[in-house]
Amino acid sequence: MSEFWLISAPGDKTNLQAWERMNTVTSKSNLSSNSKFHIPDLKVGTLDALVGLSDELGKLDTFAESVIKKIAQYIGEVMEDSKDKVQENLLANGVDLISYLTRFEWDMAKYPIKQPLKNISEALAKQVTQIETDLKTRSAAYNNIKGNLQSLEKKTMGNLLTRTLADIVHKEDFVLNSEYLITLLVVVPKSSYVQWQKTYESLSEMVVPRSTKMIAEDAEGGLFTVTLFRKVMDDFKAKARENRFMVREFYYDEKELKCEKEELMKLASDKKQQYVRPPCEFPSNAAAAKQEVCEAPERCPERGLQTSG
Repeated sequence: MSEFWLISAPGDKTNLQAWERMNTVTSKSNLSSNSKFHIPDLKVGTLDALVGLSDELGKLDTFAESVIKKIAQYIGEVMEDSKDKVQENLLANGVDLISYLTRFEWDMAKYPIKQPLKNISEALAKQVTQIETDLKTRSAAYNNIKGNLQSLEKKTMGNLLTRTLADIVHKEDFVLNSEYLITLLVVVPKSSYVQWQKTYESLSEMVVPRSTKMIAEDAEGGLFTVTLFRKVMDDFKAKARENRFMVREFYYDEKELKCEKEELMKLASDKKQQYVRPPCEFPSNAAAAKQEVCEAPERCPERGLQTSG
């Protein structure tokens, strides 16, 4: 990982001597790669104003850094399925952070240099605060979506007694829209498959012969259908329970099952779409303004960005 130093030094009118001297010194031992960090001539004001503003910019620097760290953490959470691509999505003004720092340009449109430094500082603070507010909103929305998605995904796990059957059953597995007949779903332990086949027709009266079939199976047992007359349903359930055959309370509703599948797909899609662009330019401009305040009494014109890797 690269480390960046923001260096300021007294210079000549053309701002070349200090820059050339630093390049000469650092290149001998291959200490760093140097880039000019251009800061415009800001409207300085009085010394008292600068001293007071210096404290405010220190707080703004810390605040902006904390917001950026929260954004980076948020992006890492949103891209949990693509951890290897997190770094390439940490961008500032659409470019990677190293390029942004080494080719930094003051945003004259957002922060006109004819304004007093205090106005620029307040504009920066307002934008970083707004970014933090937006981040909180997005983060809350993401956590809500993630929580709902996890709840639905949990329903697809577990054994056949507890998990959702939306992705297992099909319309053709059931006798539908019948005034007299109904199809039940029964979970049968693996060790009882033979017993089920031999006894299900006699567990109660009015069970449709040869109406059972296994439509799903897990490590513990199988899910069987059985069709019978509605009026003997309660009796059949009681007798099935006595023989360790568990009837699932499930009634086929095509619209409801479709809604459940669509909700799962929508939440998964919404989760992937949760993304916020890192506002990395704000702390950089804040640092630049702070640099101008700290150096104003000396008016040191030479500034450079030194990278050691």
